[in-house]
Amino acid sequence: MSRRQRAEIDAMVRRPRPEGPRSVAELRAGFRELMAEMIVPAGIRTRPVALGGRPAELVEPAGAARAGTILYFHGGAYVFGSPRTAMSLTGNLVDRTGFRAYSLDYRLAPEHPFPAAVEDGLSAYRALLDGGEDPSAIALAGDSAGGGLAVTTCLAARDAGLPVPAAIVGFSAGLDMTRTGRSMDTKAGADPYFTRAELAHTGDMYLAGQDPRQPLLSPAVLADLTGFPPMLLQAGTNEVLLDDSTRMAERAREAGVDVVLDVTADVPHVFQAFAGVLEEADEALDRAALFLTQRLRADATPATPAV
Repeated sequence: MSRRQRAEIDAMVRRPRPEGPRSVAELRAGFRELMAEMIVPAGIRTRPVALGGRPAELVEPAGAARAGTILYFHGGAYVFGSPRTAMSLTGNLVDRTGFRAYSLDYRLAPEHPFPAAVEDGLSAYRALLDGGEDPSAIALAGDSAGGGLAVTTCLAARDAGLPVPAAIVGFSAGLDMTRTGRSMDTKAGADPYFTRAELAHTGDMYLAGQDPRQPLLSPAVLADLTGFPPMLLQAGTNEVLLDDSTRMAERAREAGVDVVLDVTADVPHVFQAFAGVLEEADEALDRAALFLTQRLRADATPATPAV
């Protein structure tokens, strides 16, 4: 573990930001600027496709792909972000596993508040199944809000009577819109990204007046996880959303779900995006890739990619 690397990352993300709430346009532009600094692996190829009625980016290894598909959901508080801003994460999972991935461009708030993102996630997953994908060869994955969407898409799929995927991976997943985790306060000084006020600002856009006490908004405290597939939840100790992952893991264990809670010390929210710069990021992505290759069926027949 590199203390120098962690200190440099912390200083980078603590760069001065404008005072007060930022507009949607400012939030989106700032996030694009930040994520443009992340390293995307060279061993992938991408092309735009459609999936479940939404644009998506198909990310494939440069060589022959293994049988298996990752449906990836980008982060961004349900307000900003895109498949392009998450490419360092999606690309690294593809490069390390040999699976292909669809990174979904789901609808964003405030133009499209809850439950639009969940509806798009479910439509994309349903499209994979309708296209011949074997659920035992599909994983749902995502970072931050997208990690939450991986969980709630699985909830929606199970409740719709669809077979659940083989696995779920969440990087610093946002899993509690009630914001009742103790880490919201105990990690306030350590988190270089978020304050409670900033999360309330974007959260209000997504909620649009709806009660956050719903399973599809706060699965870490309200969801019935019966029948869920194995889950890997990775988080850092320097984030206010840490307890979203710890409480989800406890809830999964209580429901008899296989779950791996993987917490790395002294790293921030979605630290995996710093692969190639931060040793802990590369190590965490290696663990995520191992989890996925162990869970997705190697004997499944690859389906034809969407166009």
